[in-house]
Amino acid sequence: MDLHNWYEKGLTPDEYIETLEYHKDGFSRVYDQFTPPEDEHFFQSIKDKQLRVIVLAEPWCGHCMLNIPVLLRLAEKTDMPVRFLLRDQNLELMDRYLTNEKRIIPIFIFIDENGNEVAKWGPITDFTKKFVDGFKKDLPPKDDPGYDEKFKVMVKQVAKSFRENPDFWNNSYESMKTALYNYKP
Repeated sequence: MDLHNWYEKGLTPDEYIETLEYHKDGFSRVYDQFTPPEDEHFFQSIKDKQLRVIVLAEPWCGHCMLNIPVLLRLAEKTDMPVRFLLRDQNLELMDRYLTNEKRIIPIFIFIDENGNEVAKWGPITDFTKKFVDGFKKDLPPKDDPGYDEKFKVMVKQVAKSFRENPDFWNNSYESMKTALYNYKP
């Protein structure tokens, strides 16, 4: 299936947001609080390309809670339509965008009006990865009886930072901008 057809079968942003449960408040907070910087030249250059975005995501994903609201704000500034595909229901596409041989999300696939991929972003920035890895290094091995509890605590701490620290939002925005600027048709 070509990317245009994948895009066409995707959920709208409102339909995707309706699937959120655990991260709905965090998602809304990032969306409500994040405003892209004034960058009319960049916004116009993206508008001129008439791009669309396919987002591979899942409602339970903390990295999606952080990055998708930033993408939606960027999409609003650039008139870029967005459609969502749930990763676990669309493995054929997901498997084309593996990270280190794993199905890590979110993945943003930017396509032109003909359905050609022009840029890809995701799943997280180096800044975010370094932050999360700082927490992961303190986790016990997965077979340790205390692992699950400590992992849950870590997830809560990381999600709180994603919801409340604008440095993550701004870093994601700049990373997406770089991915789009680096595209050479």
